[in-house]
Amino acid sequence: MSRSEVGATFESLPRLPRDEHGPVFAEPWQAQAFALAVRLSAEGHFTWTEWADTLAAQLEGAARRGQADEGFRYYEHWLAALEQLVEAKRLASAGELAERKHAWSDAYAHTPHGDPVRLR
Repeated sequence: MSRSEVGATFESLPRLPRDEHGPVFAEPWQAQAFALAVRLSAEGHFTWTEWADTLAAQLEGAARRGQADEGFRYYEHWLAALEQLVEAKRLASAGELAERKHAWSDAYAHTPHGDPVRLR
């Protein structure tokens, strides 16, 4: 994607936290989840319209459940939408995603404070 295409795609995303320079992230995992969605779309695994629609549905569903986002949970919804698309497109199964989450949680729990978290 060109820089102008990327900028245009941001406009299609509901409530994307951003400033005058582009998307903003409070934590590294948010930037990584963002980059993964952009990359998977750029590689043709799903269209950007599919992505924006899936994210919008995730945000709307959360609001209906009384979990409306005031900005601090946006990337949790982003990640849930990404997992939904990854499963729907059969890029990974629910079991594979759960296994990876467990591996990251375990690695995090066993990493000394200040050291980077690494999977074995």
